[in-house]
Amino acid sequence: MRAIARLFVLCLSLLSLPSWAETVADLYQVREPVASQQPEERAAALSRALDTLVLRLTGDSKASRSPALAELRKDPQQLISQYGYESGPPQLLVVDFDPISSDRSLRQAGLSLWGSNRPAILTWWLNNASEGASLVGDGQASAAPLRRAAQHRGLPLRLPLADLNEQLVATVENLTATQPAALRPASERYAADALLAVNAQEESGQWQAQWRLWLGDSREQGTAQGADADALTDAVFLAVSERLAPHFVAAPGAAERLTLEVQGANLVRYAELQRLLEPFGARLQKVEGERLTYEVTASAEQLRAQLALAHLQEMPAEAAPVAAGQTPTSVAAPVQRPRADVLRYRW
Repeated sequence: MRAIARLFVLCLSLLSLPSWAETVADLYQVREPVASQQPEERAAALSRALDTLVLRLTGDSKASRSPALAELRKDPQQLISQYGYESGPPQLLVVDFDPISSDRSLRQAGLSLWGSNRPAILTWWLNNASEGASLVGDGQASAAPLRRAAQHRGLPLRLPLADLNEQLVATVENLTATQPAALRPASERYAADALLAVNAQEESGQWQAQWRLWLGDSREQGTAQGADADALTDAVFLAVSERLAPHFVAAPGAAERLTLEVQGANLVRYAELQRLLEPFGARLQKVEGERLTYEVTASAEQLRAQLALAHLQEMPAEAAPVAAGQTPTSVAAPVQRPRADVLRYRW
């Protein structure tokens, strides 16, 4: 508490930070379609809602079947703060899970969690139907299935405006290219963390899609199918969620205790760090001017991926000091190897 209190007397600028990653505000709210409001139908929907939440928080489609969650699956209501119905079509059961109880229960089950601060995904989605090809743009009716699917899978979605210039860029050739060179210039205005290109096609009433995802230097790709637009978009964003999660969620047993030093902090950046480090049980250990020192429990690679969302830059280990009475040119100082459990970053 003393270290935190010292933050509020730092004489630092409170300039606002550019924000790329987004905090998913409705991460613990799940919507599941229901045929009726009968108790049996409601119980089945609550069970599906729990499965959806577990997948959102872990990125692992098998996690909800863990034996450690057997009792929760029998009675999901112990994690639910409220639920109600939303008229359709389709009619939906809207379930609000309690964040604290949910996180605690899943951690006690030995599951690693993905925090609410997640990469913003700019999605170039081209629909190819019998009447022609069309780019899905922000504000269009065709964007509704994408927004529903992204919310269902807990992913921050951004869509292009789909103006004339962007429609000329979003061709099948560019969206299915190995590298997004043609899309990057048009994507810069949206300041997203990840780039998703989808080429969807309707054939005989069925939808299928090729998708490619770029996050930093990593690339993922795959195919998806669906009986309609909603099913296809959900299948794509489910696959994207499962591919993204390993970048931010450490496998059980892979996490270790690490020290994180961050330079260039101010009050706004402190708040940003608190959100970024939420999944790693971060504890502020020291405040020295603009330097914050945290203790976290994480995999080093997942921690690096999370910090990249705020565009922090990793710094090399500090050079070994010259011993007293020794000139830099007399005797070579022993090489100091960086400690693997200390990561240093700056804004």
